[in-house]
Amino acid sequence: MTPENPVLPLRERKKLRTRQALIDTALELFGEHGFDRVTLDQLCESVEVSKRTFFRTFSSKEDVAAAPTQDLWTAFLEVLEDHPPQGRPLVSLYEEALVEAIGRMPSDTWAQRALASRRLAARTPSMDAHGLAFCNRVSREAAAVTERRFTLDSAEKGTAEEGIAALRVRLALDMLVSAFHQALAAWVAQPAGHTREDLTRRLRAACAELPGALAATAEPRGEEAVR
Repeated sequence: MTPENPVLPLRERKKLRTRQALIDTALELFGEHGFDRVTLDQLCESVEVSKRTFFRTFSSKEDVAAAPTQDLWTAFLEVLEDHPPQGRPLVSLYEEALVEAIGRMPSDTWAQRALASRRLAARTPSMDAHGLAFCNRVSREAAAVTERRFTLDSAEKGTAEEGIAALRVRLALDMLVSAFHQALAAWVAQPAGHTREDLTRRLRAACAELPGALAATAEPRGEEAVR
């Protein structure tokens, strides 16, 4: 929900507005001056909030800078809680949930925030480390949701099968994350057209290549072919 959503109580709308102001200001300041050159005190002063308020919302500078894509994956977990399986393959289930999550992002603002965040991350090593930790946490939570909501093949027959099912869940999630990262990198690198719809298109295209990647055979090239 957006801060303007009248369904939310006034107190919650104010919290969301403060959160968004911190994200927007952080991305602007970090982008202009560099991540390491902007202190937390400077950020809080620019938004006119206390550090206590900041830490009620974010855990670190990396956390606020990465918020746009983290919000997307948080929405992915919410979608997964209610998404109907319809007997589809796991990777397809996850793809549809992530596509729906992209569609839930604010249409007029999220894409530009995500673009600014990813460009900042490309030159900020600490954001990459933060992103890896967040990604691992999301994968664990998504696996837990999957194992709680769905039965996978013959996973209920015994311990061995349960272990195989858990492995398949994590592999499917890893494939989705990899496809998303490839799609996101291509989306960020393109000269224009940074919209939710274009990110979705790139995600669809990357996911469509997963079966081919699994089946691809490595053949010798050039001189190695005649040895």
